[in-house]
Amino acid sequence: MPTAKNYKRDELLDRAIELFRRQGYSGTSTAELVDELGVNRKSMYSEFGSKQELFEAALKRYSEVHLSRVLAPIEDPNAGADAIRGAFNGYASAIDGRFNGLGCLMANTAVERAALDPGSAKFVDAYLERLNTGFRRALENARQAGEVVPDLDIDDLASFFAMSVVGISALIRAKASSQQVHAASRAIIRQLEV
Repeated sequence: MPTAKNYKRDELLDRAIELFRRQGYSGTSTAELVDELGVNRKSMYSEFGSKQELFEAALKRYSEVHLSRVLAPIEDPNAGADAIRGAFNGYASAIDGRFNGLGCLMANTAVERAALDPGSAKFVDAYLERLNTGFRRALENARQAGEVVPDLDIDDLASFFAMSVVGISALIRAKASSQQVHAASRAIIRQLEV
């Protein structure tokens, strides 16, 4: 008779997210995962299959839960220039809180794993597309509301903003100075005034 699980999958994934966020995929051993998750190795492999599959499940959960919360302002159907400004101010403020030195798991994965691993790359590609789509829609709304110049190249600026999110996340991961991160955010936001 099979024994009942004494853990919740989502809780394990949340713990794995934090460990991968702190140490990256390559810097995290299976022993550390077992310790962090609080389950034995057999249970971990039974639930997820492999370290890679656990990592991909963590990326999926991160995208569905964490990114959905962080990206909500720019993904709102009515988002405009103020939502973009607020988003970058919010991203930059992460340097001043508990995310200093951690950054964004998806941005970290873009730098560490996407070029090496097709499984990680598909999540990173979806993340970048999600950023582009959110910024593009917000910029289109801003143009319709007269908040930006009419001849603004929305596709180029949306791509710039998406890459800027990754850049700010990398600065936060690298523990750059608060002044540097906030200055970068202000420079990015000024692109709305061009």
